[in-house]
Amino acid sequence: MNMLLLADQAADYPFNHYAALGILLLMAVGFGVANVALTTFLGPSRKGEVKGTTYESGMNPIGSARRRFNVRFYIVAMTFLLFDVEIVFLYPWAATFPSLGGDAGSELSPLFIGRMLFFVLTTAIAFVYAWRKGVFRYD
Repeated sequence: MNMLLLADQAADYPFNHYAALGILLLMAVGFGVANVALTTFLGPSRKGEVKGTTYESGMNPIGSARRRFNVRFYIVAMTFLLFDVEIVFLYPWAATFPSLGGDAGSELSPLFIGRMLFFVLTTAIAFVYAWRKGVFRYD
């Protein structure tokens, strides 16, 4: 009986609902600070001319930074983002689709399947178009 009274009293304070969020934020900040502090104190600290040079993607930074890149790199990146966004939209749809009507004869089921097939097929057609145009070839 006393536990019920304590739970009712705790529900009266609005900040108790944010306790879990506060603990999570404290853990995230503490993890970040601990990692930086531990690598500073325990990590290697050799300094030198080679160690202090700029390192960029495994290549020595020689020449101008204004080098031109092939547009295919950007198109591949955009295609990757397109499929990522598609997966983000597919997940909630797949989670709610089974609860539309409960039975196979629901009138909403074909409508929802048709919309999702249109969405997926549009993306697949764009991918095939890019493939046939040679966007994914790095010659």
